[in-house]
Amino acid sequence: MKIDNRNKYVLTVSCPEANGIVRAVSDFLFQRGATISEAAQHRDPVIDRFFMRVEFEEAEADLPSSEKLDEDFQSVADKFQMQWQFFDLRHRPRVLLAVSQHGHCLIDILHRWSSGALPADIVGVVSNHQDMRGITEWYGLDFHYLPITPETKQQQESAILDIIQEQSVDLLALARYMQILSPRMCEAMAGRAINIHHSFLPGFKGANPYRQAYMRGVKIIGATAHYVTTELDEGPIIEQAVERIDHNFDIEELMQIGRDAECAAFARAVKWHCEHRIIVNGNKTVVFR
Repeated sequence: MKIDNRNKYVLTVSCPEANGIVRAVSDFLFQRGATISEAAQHRDPVIDRFFMRVEFEEAEADLPSSEKLDEDFQSVADKFQMQWQFFDLRHRPRVLLAVSQHGHCLIDILHRWSSGALPADIVGVVSNHQDMRGITEWYGLDFHYLPITPETKQQQESAILDIIQEQSVDLLALARYMQILSPRMCEAMAGRAINIHHSFLPGFKGANPYRQAYMRGVKIIGATAHYVTTELDEGPIIEQAVERIDHNFDIEELMQIGRDAECAAFARAVKWHCEHRIIVNGNKTVVFR
């Protein structure tokens, strides 16, 4: 079996709509001996903005490093007023998971990671409870128990940020971490923190949202994965999962269906982020699946 050792990269672009963008990017890569393996574009007609993701690899010549590509691309970017970034796919994003007491999203992600379905390196789990220590350590990962009170919130978040810096974390994935991140934490992890919640928010606030949903006779339940911002549960949406239900479902069944939806939406959002398929467009996202 032949092993493909060619270096592979991703380029993401966001800029005002203009003629010639695709040609300019393609010519730039062709001149450096790259072969495009995947490309996708989108134009937001409301704000007249263009988005592009290009995955490419070495052809016959060795491609420059991502840093050199970034430097060489400056003239193209300036011409089209681009926001852009090159990613070397040899670098697997480093992910830190955060969890409280509900382990379904954590366990699902750990299984996907251990089976090779998640293109990332999980560096550990942080939690304000001890409940998920056993499963975390069973997977051979570090478990950081960081309890929190209103008086110690700042120190606890500083400890999380220390772990993020020490472990060179690229993404903080909140796998049902039942704590509101402070504005300082949100700003430090802007575009690098993903949260999952049931889609009843803000319609069913407070405790027992599934019971509230049952009592209101909802017909659809689901989950939303989004980037974390200072506006609680209102960050740019990455993915949503929904299931239809009816009067035959009891509260326990609603909870299980909801948890399945949370696992699915969360896993897809984390995977797409790690594959550099998401570009933030104001308060929403463009996702090149």
